[in-house]
Amino acid sequence: MNKQVLVIYREADKVAPYRDALLAAGVNPVLQEANSSLSLNGFEGLVLTGGPDVDPVLYGESRQVATDQPDRERDAVEASLIKEALARDLPVLAICRGLQILNVCQGGTLIQHLLPPQRHQRTDTRRDQAVHEVSIEPGTLLAKIAGANTWQVNSRHHQAVKTVAGNLRVSAVDPEDGTVEALEHPERRFVLAVQWHPEDQALVDPGQLEIFRSFGSALD
Repeated sequence: MNKQVLVIYREADKVAPYRDALLAAGVNPVLQEANSSLSLNGFEGLVLTGGPDVDPVLYGESRQVATDQPDRERDAVEASLIKEALARDLPVLAICRGLQILNVCQGGTLIQHLLPPQRHQRTDTRRDQAVHEVSIEPGTLLAKIAGANTWQVNSRHHQAVKTVAGNLRVSAVDPEDGTVEALEHPERRFVLAVQWHPEDQALVDPGQLEIFRSFGSALD
């Protein structure tokens, strides 16, 4: 577990599940709060975590009532790190907000508020329990990781992908409402973004842990 990955966060009380899932997968996480001095020098990969909504200005829209106040520093830091990781072909694992900022930074847009949002939000504290199914696209990186056509995943988001960035590929959708549930970059060795929270399921679901193990294997 010598190779280190940078894990970006804002809320210290919510970062432990990411750390624990990475450690369980044999990956050495270095947790850093978003700030403008960060770079990927000395790191072998990047993990983008959940958090508040991406600033809609970045995809050409005004903020709607249901959209969070922007965290512009975090948006800028993560955009810079994404650019650096892609340029250096470093593995990237992007989760929830991470998927959204990745898509926006590559030219995609977001739905600012899903209607109705209930299907994609867990209403109790059992974050390790599945909420709905996702359908996985054959021939994708995610399909290779999952070894299955469907997965049961947890969920707690009110925004989602509207238009997919041109260099990204959809690798999973919600079969009921078509919500994009995973993206990947087919021209990089490992860039996987998921809309759910596998870190919360990883310690009870071997399939979700495999996401982190595959990320770790890509560091070699």
